[in-house]
Amino acid sequence: MSRLKRWLNMYKKKVNQNGDFKEEYIQELRSDSFDEDYIAEYALKFKKEYEQLKHLDQTDPEPWPIYTAYDFFTPSEKQQFSPDGSLRAEYVESTLRSGISEGWLEEMERRKKLEVDNYNKVSARYAEQGINFGEQEMNRIRASSITYVERRKQMEVDLLNCEPADSLPFDKDTPF
Repeated sequence: MSRLKRWLNMYKKKVNQNGDFKEEYIQELRSDSFDEDYIAEYALKFKKEYEQLKHLDQTDPEPWPIYTAYDFFTPSEKQQFSPDGSLRAEYVESTLRSGISEGWLEEMERRKKLEVDNYNKVSARYAEQGINFGEQEMNRIRASSITYVERRKQMEVDLLNCEPADSLPFDKDTPF
């Protein structure tokens, strides 16, 4: 969502929504024997960072691509289901003619609607924390779709760069 929201979430134990230190955190610093000048300077540093991020969010907001659950449907699911998870009328008609039971179609629709609802809930919860869940999922899918050949080529580069063996996609003794 925004840089500021992520920053506030990261430091939620230290600062309030205005970027000021919470009284509990100030007391914790005092109990750890930090002097008042240090605490004030430290608080000022946080407040400046808060103001910078707030300004950045207002003047140069980060892109926030919107992905819906429908973006993650397979091509065949897109033929079967509407974006809300309900079955398309033409699909229902054709499958009923082919002998599929109405009960099974209702169950398919119930499951897909649940899937869409869960995606929306998780996406909203992540957005509250300043995380774009849809974008993360899309990046994960793109990364996992890298082909074997691409991974093998990358591993050759990684080996030349002396990357640690546990970070390689295959055993380093794998013949190419």
